[in-house]
Amino acid sequence: MIDLFAEISEECRLAIPAAHHRGIAVIGAGGIVEGAHLPAYARAGLPIMGITDLDAARAQRVAEAFGIPRVYGSVEHLLADPAVEVVDIAVPAAAQPAIFRAAIAAGKHVLAQKPFALDPETAVELSGRAAEAGLVAAVNQQMRYDEGIAAAHRMVEKGWIGAITGFSITVNLATPWELWPWAQPMERLEVMVHSIHYHDVVRWFLGEPESVYAVGGRTPGQIPVGETRTATTYRYASGAIAVVHANHVNRGEDNYAEFRIDGADGAIRGTIGLLYDYPDGRTDTLEVRSRTLPTDGWVPYPVTQRWIPDAFIGTMGSVLDAIATGSTPLTSVADNVRTIDLIDAIYRSMNDNSVVGLSG
Repeated sequence: MIDLFAEISEECRLAIPAAHHRGIAVIGAGGIVEGAHLPAYARAGLPIMGITDLDAARAQRVAEAFGIPRVYGSVEHLLADPAVEVVDIAVPAAAQPAIFRAAIAAGKHVLAQKPFALDPETAVELSGRAAEAGLVAAVNQQMRYDEGIAAAHRMVEKGWIGAITGFSITVNLATPWELWPWAQPMERLEVMVHSIHYHDVVRWFLGEPESVYAVGGRTPGQIPVGETRTATTYRYASGAIAVVHANHVNRGEDNYAEFRIDGADGAIRGTIGLLYDYPDGRTDTLEVRSRTLPTDGWVPYPVTQRWIPDAFIGTMGSVLDAIATGSTPLTSVADNVRTIDLIDAIYRSMNDNSVVGLSG
């Protein structure tokens, strides 16, 4: 198992070759940039040439903290700089599309924070603009690069547990919504800004479902306007099922975040370490039990990287690799259109109390 795990670990290793470096500037200097984007890029040895934010003083402070040489006075000034080749857009969801359009019009490659669009029609439009311009555009669905999830995906690809029959993600948290004032008035909240990661990961493992059914709700005394607890079930043509259950107002003080993947020849289970003491987090845990290897009971895989900040190396690295080699980013906007389709179907199911079908 040591050799097999070493192979998985190498395939999940996150690095950005110096030959792939480009002129990168960041739009947004909020908490996710300061706590995840920029620490990840620093860890990968990736230089950032500039930053801008509506709060100029904050942008200046973040620039000084991370050795960023230039603070742009506006998005327009940043996009007008010919030295900027890649734009890292990290702003609230409602502001994403306009900046995305402007970046593509300026000839910049894009890494857009999730969700990069709030509805399928806008997602298709933005994806089409990037494709027509011949520019690389990806979405920061970086949970695909979280080592616990990425290693599990490689185990499935290698056939360690056979065909997937079930996938569940369950989180029960006391989420500090006060950290995100921009999210508090959103009517579509939990799925759109948090569980979108889980739903994107389910798609990555299992593809497009035949249908989904979802419920969502609030709890007395919560800060946000939108839903803070949701449960979604998926049905697949193969007979596989998936469940995503998230509660963000856990008053029991027993936070947990777990996932399990069942297969015809084994199973994988783990925890999402970031969510146990967010935002500091911890490494994930991951275990596999396989008839095909075979394992002697449940065997732990040694996770060493973290969702924050390490996984953010993966999403930016995939954009830079695509620019350098012509590859397609794992989280391309073209792929993420289907995630936005799925999120929209989940909300339609909640609103109508109905099973919603999706095209394959």
